Amino acid sequence: MFSLLRHGPARLTPQQAHQQTSEGQAVLLDVRELPEWQAGHVPGALHLPLSRLRAGTALPETAQGKPVVVICRSGNRSRTATRILAARGVKAGDVAGGMIAWAGAGLPVTVDRGTSGPIA
Repeated sequence: MFSLLRHGPARLTPQQAHQQTSEGQAVLLDVRELPEWQAGHVPGALHLPLSRLRAGTALPETAQGKPVVVICRSGNRSRTATRILAARGVKAGDVAGGMIAWAGAGLPVTVDRGTSGPIA
């Protein structure tokens, strides 16, 4: 499992994030806005836009009490989200390079219809 660094949450490669979330060691949380999510997201990821997280919205019930790996488009918003979550006492890390790096690594991306999708 990823470890939190003294100076902040961990950054994971897409491969590390995929391994940890697919093995059930952590939950993947996508913090992009709805149109980005609908364009293509990681299968099985949970969705909570950063704007709602900043406004105080709680994690989805299925993520509560579990380590969280956060992803966005490029890694900027996910880094902010990990800081917010860490301040709430959540063990969190983010995917370096976001969905761009995820898709670039050949990892699965889907749309709500269950078919392969692009990223936005």
